[in-house]
Amino acid sequence: MNKPFLYPLIIEKAVRAALEEDIGRAGDITSIATIPETMQARCVMAPRKPGTICGLSVAEAVFKMVDTLVEFEYLAADGDAFTKVRTPIARISGNARAILTAERTALNFISHMSGIATMTARFVEMTKHTQAKIIDTRKTTPNLRAFEKYAIRCGGGLNHRFGLDDAFLIKDNHIAVCGGIKQALQACKAHAGHLLKIEIEIDSLDQLKEVLEEGADAVLFDNMSPEQMAEGVKMIAGRMRTEASGGINADSVKAVAEAGVDVISSGALTHSAAILDIGLDIEMA
Repeated sequence: MNKPFLYPLIIEKAVRAALEEDIGRAGDITSIATIPETMQARCVMAPRKPGTICGLSVAEAVFKMVDTLVEFEYLAADGDAFTKVRTPIARISGNARAILTAERTALNFISHMSGIATMTARFVEMTKHTQAKIIDTRKTTPNLRAFEKYAIRCGGGLNHRFGLDDAFLIKDNHIAVCGGIKQALQACKAHAGHLLKIEIEIDSLDQLKEVLEEGADAVLFDNMSPEQMAEGVKMIAGRMRTEASGGINADSVKAVAEAGVDVISSGALTHSAAILDIGLDIEMA
């Protein structure tokens, strides 16, 4: 698997907006009031719970945007898993005011992204004995989709579509409005360019029969039991990719994977992952 990558321009835009929200109009008035302007500090960033790290480059961008002279030393890499708490993952040194001004915004990004990577890594570990790959959904935090999908990759998962414009996914409401499975598939095929894939969501094996008659690139088993999915995989017999989705969590992911599907998509990875508690501790002033 290629190393995950976040474009610097995406990082810069999000970090700027986050800092503007936090710093406001007058700046960090507490740090301005309590810390001499030229005081220097050095600190370490470290997880306080076991987990998978993600977002170091974003955290660095936060400190650098507050003060370009702040030094950020990487002691780990995104995707590294830690079982020992308080193992330093970065060392930051420079102007004390700047460091404290940037602290919370940097920690918000890296803690959130590391939480997603940690939960993803857990799902990947639970399903590694199968062929199923763990993927995300579009159930992401507005304006943070690229960051959250990057975190999925750092946790060992893969990405589903990034938006409404990069793949066809015919859902139940499309089928209802369009008038049926056949009509929806035919409409998408007429609209699709040669590089676009067509996936359709079903919730019964009867619907799968209709899909097999018309043809698609992939089928999504929505809220179906592992037993139903296993039967669906047999019916498809390799003619299209299979995806399982709908309420996938730590209690169900193993059984779903063992049904033989190709990919398992879980919105919980991005909308319900607990943050990984990461702290910033002054090492010396």
